[in-house]
Amino acid sequence: MGLFTVLLGAALPLIDFFIVNVALPTIDRDLDAGPALLELVVAGYGLAYAVLLVLGGRLGDMAGRRRLFLAGMAAFGITSLACGLAPDAWTLVGARVAQGAAAALMLPQVLATIQAATRGPHRARAMSLYGATAGLSMVAGQILGGVLVAAAPLSSVFGESAGWRAVFLVNVPVAAVGLVLAARAVPETRSDRPAPVDVPGTLLLALSLVTLLAPLTEGRAAGWPLWTWLSLALFPFSAYAFYRVERRADRLGRAPLVPPSLLRLDSLRRGLALVVPFSIGFGGFMFVIAVALQQGLRLGPAAAGLSLAPMALAFFGASLAGPRLVRRHGSRVVTAGGLIQGAGIAVLALTAHLAWDGLGPWGLLPGVAVAGLGQGLQLPVLFRIVLSDVPPEKAGVGGGVMTTTQQAALALGVATLGTLFLALVPGLGMRDALVVTLVAQLATVALTVGLSLRLPRTVA
Repeated sequence: MGLFTVLLGAALPLIDFFIVNVALPTIDRDLDAGPALLELVVAGYGLAYAVLLVLGGRLGDMAGRRRLFLAGMAAFGITSLACGLAPDAWTLVGARVAQGAAAALMLPQVLATIQAATRGPHRARAMSLYGATAGLSMVAGQILGGVLVAAAPLSSVFGESAGWRAVFLVNVPVAAVGLVLAARAVPETRSDRPAPVDVPGTLLLALSLVTLLAPLTEGRAAGWPLWTWLSLALFPFSAYAFYRVERRADRLGRAPLVPPSLLRLDSLRRGLALVVPFSIGFGGFMFVIAVALQQGLRLGPAAAGLSLAPMALAFFGASLAGPRLVRRHGSRVVTAGGLIQGAGIAVLALTAHLAWDGLGPWGLLPGVAVAGLGQGLQLPVLFRIVLSDVPPEKAGVGGGVMTTTQQAALALGVATLGTLFLALVPGLGMRDALVVTLVAQLATVALTVGLSLRLPRTVA
């Protein structure tokens, strides 16, 4: 029951990153938000989430992971309620930022608790389930969002806005159940040698992520004003300052937010190198496909969401088979998964090019199912590899580093592939813009395949 509860806590933040994609058109109509504010509804959550994840892991190491998990779960429920009741677009943006901060308190405790409370085969099984939960949540979020927007069960209270409000309000009872289960079943763990908060490192990491992600996510909708270029120019300097501060703190025997010694772990470094291109491609794909299906093919939110159901099912099946395949073939499972995912994306691009008119869920099924199968063979194994050599006393920091990398890359994927797609639509049309973007995603898949050959062959 304890593992189920922490996996529920892992699912909620990832679902909410993607659940809003299919709700954006109805939010725009109801709140008259406009493109820039709609981008902030997505980016505000993602930025707060990414910026605070490592800090959330450090606080869990210090104050107790169960305590921080409970606090994050309660805050996530409250901020979800605020999102669902938001009377205007700016209030929704503010609530989404707060919701992302709550998620950043909760999620690092999941991986840290698994690392600290399990050993051997039990840890391998728990990590595989975490990876399956993470990948399934990202796809299921979009499916659930489409169903909720279409069903609009609260229409008698909220009228036409009921659908998009439901995608946030559904979190409230789930969070309440999670709190009850966590209070009973999740063990309390903390670091034996808790380190104080690294304030300079925290501020510089936040500055680095904001100066990169904020202009990339807001630039296109805002018309690329001067601040976006100044922010991007500042990014390399803030990132270098963060590295120097962390390296100096480590050399002086202090407790840096991201210990450089942690990044010297071969498994963590090489695993993170794959998580980045994988997540960029995944995040960009989920955003682009939601727009293409609703605005290009004119599918309703439920049909658009359910079109991805084969991807979720294939991902889940591959995740269940993954541990057995890893025991036999080691990290080459990741290589095979990348090749299979690439085949699925190629099939999708070819299908869109040849059969765009009248294309529906059945036509999309082969491509999304094959892509989901490949993704399910990659992500759970990558999570195991990244954290396999992280010592238990640094479990919170290790989990925070991994989830920050994943979240920042997901947001970067929305910003880069999403911006490419939306920039191409006026000139090429929706079909060709989608095909070009899928071909660009194939480059990230090719990179993951190449990097996977450098992974440690044996997976702990």
